[in-house]
Amino acid sequence: MDTAIAAITETAAAAASTGTTATTFTDLLKKSVVKNFVSDIDLTKMLLTLAVAFFIGFFIYLLYKRVFSGVLYSKSFNISLIGMTMVTAMVIIAVNSNLVLSLGMVGALSIVRFRTPIKDPTDLIFLFWAAAAGIVSGAGFYTLAFVGSAVIGVMMFLFIKKTSFETPYLLVINCDGDDTEKQVHTVVEKLVKRYNVKQKTVTHGNIEITLELRLNDNEGAFVNKVSGLDGVRNAVLISYSGDYVS
Repeated sequence: MDTAIAAITETAAAAASTGTTATTFTDLLKKSVVKNFVSDIDLTKMLLTLAVAFFIGFFIYLLYKRVFSGVLYSKSFNISLIGMTMVTAMVIIAVNSNLVLSLGMVGALSIVRFRTPIKDPTDLIFLFWAAAAGIVSGAGFYTLAFVGSAVIGVMMFLFIKKTSFETPYLLVINCDGDDTEKQVHTVVEKLVKRYNVKQKTVTHGNIEITLELRLNDNEGAFVNKVSGLDGVRNAVLISYSGDYVS
């Protein structure tokens, strides 16, 4: 009898101990969640975060303007990079302040669709960079925002500017036969650093070839030499950004 009572007592004590541990863990979890969401936003921290987001966005603005190598530079798109960085930081500040608001914003932003076409993949990198910098700044990781942006900026500058040292050209030639075409290839191979055929169109009495090439120097003299070949009707040299659609 005494043994049974002792066993029941030990079981009750164990159950009570387990219940206390579970309650304590739940309380800690609740306190941790509530602690991370503060209803009042410190004005100083808010201004500091927006200032950091602005400076990083302005850095992205200057770098994009410096390394842009497309056909038409869009100032409005470049300015939108600053705005995206600051707006994203503002959203993250609001999300960190209120649990209910954060859930509501996640639902609202998930249905937003942006239909602005991005023609250059490099522009997409700058967009994601601006958004990521805003998120990191809004979360309060200022060191990560500055260091990460500096590293990305140096990488983008080196790789983009390195590819723009040599200007690519397109040479469009109309000639009257295969013999003239072979003569054109022989002359072009001697006068340029390197070239490759991008397009060739053959019609009755005419062959049109498009060559992508890198010139040594003196574009005018090069075009004159090619145009002076027998059988070449005309030769047009076009400077382009490196993207070609046939």
